[in-house]
Amino acid sequence: MVRFRVLIAAALVAAFVAACGADEPPPKPKPPVQLRVSSPSDTALVLGSSVQVSGTVSPSTARVQVQGRSAQVSGGRFRSEVRLEPGPNVIDVAATARNRSAALTAFRVTREQRVAVPDLVGAGVEDAERSVARRGLSLERERGGGFLDPLVPKGLGVCEQEPAAGTQVRRGTTVRVIVARAC
Repeated sequence: MVRFRVLIAAALVAAFVAACGADEPPPKPKPPVQLRVSSPSDTALVLGSSVQVSGTVSPSTARVQVQGRSAQVSGGRFRSEVRLEPGPNVIDVAATARNRSAALTAFRVTREQRVAVPDLVGAGVEDAERSVARRGLSLERERGGGFLDPLVPKGLGVCEQEPAAGTQVRRGTTVRVIVARAC
C-alpha cells in the first residue's frame, strides 16, 4: 500500500510539473543572423593577387568566416583579406551567432592577369605567332607591302603591330600585325 501511495504521489508531482508553464507560450525563436557583403561585388574583376572582403553582420556579436578563416568583426562590420588564384574564384562567407540560424553566401571574383604585348616588329611570322601564343594572346595578320613585295626573296616579317610592344592587355587579346617581305 505504501508503494501504491508513492506511485500516486509521483504521478501527481509529474502532472503538476507538466502543467507548470503550460499557460505560457513557447519562447519566440530569435531571428537568423543577417549577413551582407558590400565589397567586392559578385562577378568583380580584380587585377591584384588578393582582395579585401567586407560587409555587415547582425547581431554585431556574430562570428564571421571568409573562406573558412575568421574575419575581423567590429561594430557589426567585418573584413578579411583573401588571396586569389588566377582566373575565376568563388569566395564563401558564413556568419554564426548563439541561438540563431547561420547565414551563408558566396560570390565570384575573377583575378585578371594582364600580360605585356611582345615586340613583334622585325620578327618572322612564325616567331611572332609563337611569341603571342606563349603569353595567351592571339595574332591577326594583314598582308602589307606593295605590288612588288611578292618578288622580294626573303620570308614574311612583321612591319607594324597594334597594340604597341609593352602594352599591358588581358590574356586572349588579339594583336594585329601587318606583314610583308620588305617593310
